Amino acid sequence: MFLKLGLFALISLTIYLGIATGLILSDHPKPTADSANEPIVFDALIAADYATIPALQPYTARDGATLYYRTYESKTDTDRVLILLHGSGWHSMQFHQLAVFVSDNGSAHVVTPDLRGHGFQPGRRGDVDYIGQLEDDLSDLIDILEKQYPNAKIILGGHSSGGGLVIRFAGSRYGSKIDAYVLLAPFIKYNAPTTRPNSGGWADPLPRRIAGLTMLNSIGVHWFDALPVIQFNMPQAVLDGPLGKSATTSYSHRLNVSFAPRNNYGRDLTAMKQPFLLVAGLDDEAFIADLYEPTITKYTDAGQYVLLPNTGHIDLLVSLQLETVLADWFITLK
Repeated sequence: MFLKLGLFALISLTIYLGIATGLILSDHPKPTADSANEPIVFDALIAADYATIPALQPYTARDGATLYYRTYESKTDTDRVLILLHGSGWHSMQFHQLAVFVSDNGSAHVVTPDLRGHGFQPGRRGDVDYIGQLEDDLSDLIDILEKQYPNAKIILGGHSSGGGLVIRFAGSRYGSKIDAYVLLAPFIKYNAPTTRPNSGGWADPLPRRIAGLTMLNSIGVHWFDALPVIQFNMPQAVLDGPLGKSATTSYSHRLNVSFAPRNNYGRDLTAMKQPFLLVAGLDDEAFIADLYEPTITKYTDAGQYVLLPNTGHIDLLVSLQLETVLADWFITLK
């Protein structure tokens, strides 16, 4: 009897592994993503003046890796630190104009990290060591900032996938470290009502490979998590420009999972009990802005929502309207 059960279990596992392996092997990255399509326009970031951008500062994460961030010191005394997390494929430079505004008007000190696997010194570009490492890295950075700014309120913000990482962080064991959140056109999940198909064409995922790796992960097998599972349609103007080498055009499975809320994103959203501000443009190419509030308020009532007319996904980052909204919101924070 036990022999038959053991044999049945072995056969079932073999079939399961065979299906997962078949899915993984049947999906392959394209030689290049369709950058000519350019669904997300980066013009506002390409044209920005970075002459005064702060230098990258190193910090040491718990695994000994050297990671980097920029600091914009407030022009006046403040007890707030705003950490801003960049979106997929890019890095901390995307927040330069916004960080200058927030720090110059005294709302907060602003810190903009280059997340592991990104930027000018990425380590292994487009990869991390394990699922959840970005959360650990952020916790390590927060520990450093708490020593640098004693008794400061920590506000965690993010744009696009960076906003998704904010939501994931809220649902992690580190969520209590945060006093408030800022979500700028956040990615909630590929199947959330707010997400356009493939994020409006920005993302080019390998769905069969993702399915196979997810199957293996569900039984504790992570041997193949370094395989690439998603590419980004980065504009050719970016790739051919002076910042082209700093772009990250594909992610491994473990980075892709780490850079988004968990599959049950409602649990992560439910954990957002601290006050938060969500701002998005009504012309966002990747997300459906007017569905944010009805989607998120199913899980938390801690947020305020502002939708900006005539504003796209990247344009949001350099919007004067966003600056006004943020300044007003900071005044309301206790």
